[in-house]
Amino acid sequence: MNTKQIEFILELAKTRNFNKAAENLCVSQPTMTYQIKSAEKEIGFEIFDRSGKGAVLTPAGSQFAGQLKSIYASLRSAIEQGQNFSRSVKNDIRIAMPIRSAVYFLPEAIRRFSSRYPDISITPSFDWYGCKESFLKGEQDILFAMDFEMKRVPDITRHHLFDSRFFLITDRNDPLSRQAKVTSADLAGRTLMVGGGSPPVLRAIQNRVVSEGKVTYFNSRDHDTTLTNVAAGRGVCIAPDFLNDHCEEFCWTPFDTAETIPCSLYTHKNEKRKAVKDFIKILQDFYR
Repeated sequence: MNTKQIEFILELAKTRNFNKAAENLCVSQPTMTYQIKSAEKEIGFEIFDRSGKGAVLTPAGSQFAGQLKSIYASLRSAIEQGQNFSRSVKNDIRIAMPIRSAVYFLPEAIRRFSSRYPDISITPSFDWYGCKESFLKGEQDILFAMDFEMKRVPDITRHHLFDSRFFLITDRNDPLSRQAKVTSADLAGRTLMVGGGSPPVLRAIQNRVVSEGKVTYFNSRDHDTTLTNVAAGRGVCIAPDFLNDHCEEFCWTPFDTAETIPCSLYTHKNEKRKAVKDFIKILQDFYR
C-alpha cells in the first residue's frame, strides 16, 4: 500500500462520499474508486460499505483506519524531516520538553547555534506527559526536566540550567498584581488553586499556605485548567516561573518563599557530539 492509497482511505473515511473525497484530493472519482478497491484487494478485507448514499467504514475498516491515521502522521513527519535533511542539514539535535515556555531562551539559542553550525538543525518537541519517555527510549538527544524527576535514572548526564522560582498568578487587574512581592498573609480570604500535577516542593508550599487557615482551596486538574479558573476569577495559584508563557494575559508576581525547583538539561551518557555540548553551553550562557 502506498502513501496515496492511505491518503485516499483517510479522506473517504472523513467525507463518506467518493465524489467529495475525490474533489478534496483533486483527483477523479474513478481514480478514487480504483485506489480504494486496489487497497482492499491488497489487505484482504473491505474497508468501506458502499451504498447509494456514500461509503461508511466497516467494523474492520474502522479499526484499520484508526491505526492508519497514526501511521500516516508519523510517515508524513518522517518524510518532512527527510526532505529537510536532503536539502541542507547533515545532522539533527532533538530536544524534548514538556511545554514551550520551559526553555524561554530556546529560540535565541537556536539562532546563535545556527550561525556556528548552519548544517545542523535543532528539532524541539513538546509533550507534557511523554517527553521523558521519548528521551529514555532514545528518540530524543536532550531532555529538559525538573531534577527530582531524574534522580534515579541511570546512564544520563545532567547539565544544570536554572533554579525555577515561584510566582503568584493572578488576573492583571487583581490588587495583588501591583505588589513587588506576595506573601502568604496577602492571600487571606482568597481561593488558592492546588494540585494539578504539582511537583513535591510546590505541594509543600501549597499545604503550608492552606494550613495557615487564611485561604480556601480548590483542586485543579492541570495547569491549563488552573489558568482557566484564574481567568474566570475563581482563584489564584502559585507556580514555578518556567511555566510563564509571557502572553501578558496574567500577572506573575514573585511569591515570598526560599524554595526553588532545580531544572536541567539531560543527555545520554554515551552522547559525545561536540555540537550537542556547544548547544547546551549556549543555553547555559543565556540563563547565566
